[in-house]
Amino acid sequence: MNPQDQKQFQALYQKQLQALTLQGLRKKTIASYSRAVRRISQHFDRCPINLTQDDLKEYFANLVKTRSWSIVKIDRCGLQFFWKHILEKEWDWVKIVKPPVFRRLPDVLTVKETELLLNTVRKLCYKVFLFTVYSMGLRLGEGLKLEVGDIDSQKMRVHIREAKGGKDRFVPLPETTLKVLRLYWLKHRNSKLLFPTIQGTAETIKNSTKHMHEGGAQEAMQAALQECKIQKRVTVHSLRHSFATHLVEAGVQLRLIQEHLGHVSPETTAVYTKLTEVSYQNGNSAINSIMRQIRINWDEVA
Repeated sequence: MNPQDQKQFQALYQKQLQALTLQGLRKKTIASYSRAVRRISQHFDRCPINLTQDDLKEYFANLVKTRSWSIVKIDRCGLQFFWKHILEKEWDWVKIVKPPVFRRLPDVLTVKETELLLNTVRKLCYKVFLFTVYSMGLRLGEGLKLEVGDIDSQKMRVHIREAKGGKDRFVPLPETTLKVLRLYWLKHRNSKLLFPTIQGTAETIKNSTKHMHEGGAQEAMQAALQECKIQKRVTVHSLRHSFATHLVEAGVQLRLIQEHLGHVSPETTAVYTKLTEVSYQNGNSAINSIMRQIRINWDEVA
C-alpha cells in the first residue's frame, strides 16, 4: 500500500472504530468488524474505498477457500457496516456471498460419562472448574469470570455477569457445587476470584487479579477424555450442552432451561429435545437430583 493509500485507509479505519463504538457494540464485535476491513485492504494492498462488486466477489471467493464460514459471515457484516456507515454506499450483499445454513446437533455426554470424565481429571483446580461449568450450564468464559461476590448462598443462586450479548442472568446454585467451591476457595483464598490463575506462589495466587487460563481447562478435559476412552467430539462447552440435555431428561420445562442457559430464543433451547427421548415436566429440584448422582472423589487430586 503506497503512502497516500495508507493515509486514506487510516483515516477511514479510525472512522470505522469510532462508528462501531458509537453503536454500542461489544469489544469482541468491534475487533472482528475492524479486522475485516484490515483483511480486505491487505488482500488488495490498497485502500478499499473504490473496490467494485467484481473485486468483492473475487475477495470472498478467496476467503471461502481459506477461512471458515463463520469468519466469512463476520467479514461480510464488518464490510457491510464499513460500506454503509463509513463509505456511505449501498450494496446488495446477498448476491455477493450467502453462507450455507448448518443445523448440526452437538455431541453430549451421558450422566455416567460426565461422572467418569470428572473423576478422571487429576488437578483439583480443573476438576472443580469443569464440575462448576457443568453443574450450572455455564459457558467457558462465564465460569472463568466467576467472582466470590457472585455467589448468593442465601438464595442459592449465582449472578452471571456480562454474558453473551452483554446480558446478566441468575442461575440456580446446586448444594454440591456450593460445598465444592467453598472447599476450593480455602485452597487459594483469593478475595475476588473463584478461579484465579494457578501460576506463581500461594501468595501471588491469593492476590492475583487474573483468572485461570482457558487453555488449561480445555487441555485437562481432552486428557481426561482420552484416558476415559470417550470417543465423542466434545469440549468444555459440551458440558453446557450435556447439562441442558440432562435437565430435559429430568423433566425440567424448556422455559426454565432457556432462562438458566441465557438463551434469547426458545428455538435455541428446543434443540436439546432432539438429543434425548425424555420430555416431561418438573422443577428446579431436578438440578440437585442430577448433581447427587455424580459422585466425585475430591481426595485423590493434586
